[in-house]
Amino acid sequence: MFDIALYEPEIAPNTGNIIRLSANCGANLHLIEPLGFDLEEKKVRRAGLDYHDLARVTRHKDYPSFLKYLEQNRPEGYRIFACTTKGSQHHHKAEYQQGDVLLFGPETRGLPMDVIESVPTPQRIRIPMMPDARSLNLSNAVAIIAFEAWRQMDYPGAQ
Repeated sequence: MFDIALYEPEIAPNTGNIIRLSANCGANLHLIEPLGFDLEEKKVRRAGLDYHDLARVTRHKDYPSFLKYLEQNRPEGYRIFACTTKGSQHHHKAEYQQGDVLLFGPETRGLPMDVIESVPTPQRIRIPMMPDARSLNLSNAVAIIAFEAWRQMDYPGAQ
């Protein structure tokens, strides 16, 4: 399967929706601290209701800890896709594979440039949008890219 990673997410209902999404497509979810909310917040529980037990959620104290986790748990290797409005190619043109990590930034500021620049250029992806649009809601963006990655893998585990 693939992984979804949220770098310093800020809005509880978005994360709750992404917990639900992760459970539904079989993705592992990584939350990279600091979080802009308490995971026990009512809004997170409500949005992820009935799915928290089905989702595999791992918290990491910071981005270096997340990378260390990947190195220790993916001896066969992994690829990170930085999902950003500053991406160099459209998300549907990437060729996803098992073990890939889809990395998303916080709602109000996106991924920091040093994180984006640490990812190879072909793995900096974006969703096509109209020229004057700033960005999509985080949970919508995660859904669009995650389901494209899952589709390319022919929906493993789905009914």
